[in-house]
Amino acid sequence: MSKPDILLIGPYPEWDLLELEAQYNVRKLYEAEDRDAFVQDHADGIRAIATRGELGAPAELIGRLPKLEIVSVYGVGYDAVNLDACRARGIRVTNTPDVLTNDVADLGVAMMLLQSRGMIGAETWVKDGSWGTKGLYPLKRRVWGRKVGVLGLGRIGFEVAKRLKGFDMDIAYSDVSAKPYAEGLTFIADPVELARHSDFLFVTLAASAATRHIVSKDVIEALGPDGMLINISRASNIDEDALLDALEAGALGSAALDVFEGEPKLNPRFLKLDNVLVQPHHASGTIETRKAMGKLVRDNLAAHFAGAALPTPVI
Repeated sequence: MSKPDILLIGPYPEWDLLELEAQYNVRKLYEAEDRDAFVQDHADGIRAIATRGELGAPAELIGRLPKLEIVSVYGVGYDAVNLDACRARGIRVTNTPDVLTNDVADLGVAMMLLQSRGMIGAETWVKDGSWGTKGLYPLKRRVWGRKVGVLGLGRIGFEVAKRLKGFDMDIAYSDVSAKPYAEGLTFIADPVELARHSDFLFVTLAASAATRHIVSKDVIEALGPDGMLINISRASNIDEDALLDALEAGALGSAALDVFEGEPKLNPRFLKLDNVLVQPHHASGTIETRKAMGKLVRDNLAAHFAGAALPTPVI
């Protein structure tokens, strides 16, 4: 029996690629010099797309693959996959939830600590000799006991909140409704009021058309000149221009960001700011989690081609 053809949108780790190539004819779109011609050459054979959350699968590409049956996303976010185009043709979509939840939560909390205590600047203070020539490092702000808001109390938001309880923080959250599992947390429906309540605001909600720029100018202003914004969700959830304006003007105290519009080519304004911690979209970037994500991608593909139930369907 011949192996199914799958279209790989962007590179996967070598351990995943070897496993995929053992089971499928892997057509590597990211290696093609002329991507349009590459798709045209292979379109009639492609039955599956394997992609990453930030790369997705646009409607134009889906429309060019007449035999496409499934899109398997390496990542929890699937907002870059055109779900309407998939639904119209009965194309299944899967993602890799749960396996990355804890690592993403860990990085979010670490970013809060790094930025609040100025730890990256403190390391430079030691290494460049400033400790010896200038004396003690400038004082920073504590984390424990302060107020925090979690915008989106799904899997990741809940794990963030669990970790923050260990810092004796006053924790509130906002979501479409109050959650029965949010024991000990305060529900604040309005994101603006959540920000006004908070010293730290974590953005952990899934991205969609409805959440685009949910962290608006008003939310950012409500967080204020002493507040910190931490984003471990999707860049589209934040009005990036409003964020940059506020950071530059001091209307927002600081930010810690793992995601950006147009990444990896982020707005150069970010690079000129000393009140923002920037990270290269690596919240799930541990060996253990990436191996688990790759396995889940393969498990979804294998189940589909075997006619079995998908482990983690989106649609």
